[in-house]
Amino acid sequence: METTTETFTVPENACLVDEGFYVWETRMGLFTTMTKEGRKMLTGMTKEAVVTMTRWHLKCEQEGTLEQYTRVVNSGVVGGKL
Repeated sequence: METTTETFTVPENACLVDEGFYVWETRMGLFTTMTKEGRKMLTGMTKEAVVTMTRWHLKCEQEGTLEQYTRVVNSGVVGGKL
């Protein structure tokens, strides 16, 4: 049985936060987070906001409560004839 592991690159300017995820400033001036496993998480205007919301998101995933805060705003289905 063959096992493959996906590799990813941590940006040079990334900082490790809480030993759980990286945060860095993008070339457009936004801030992005990524887990230590390489899963891209959030992008936002300020570093503080992105770190706060990434912590909250990961906490909800651990507790299994993320679906309590998730809702569909629009179904994306166009009714009627176009």
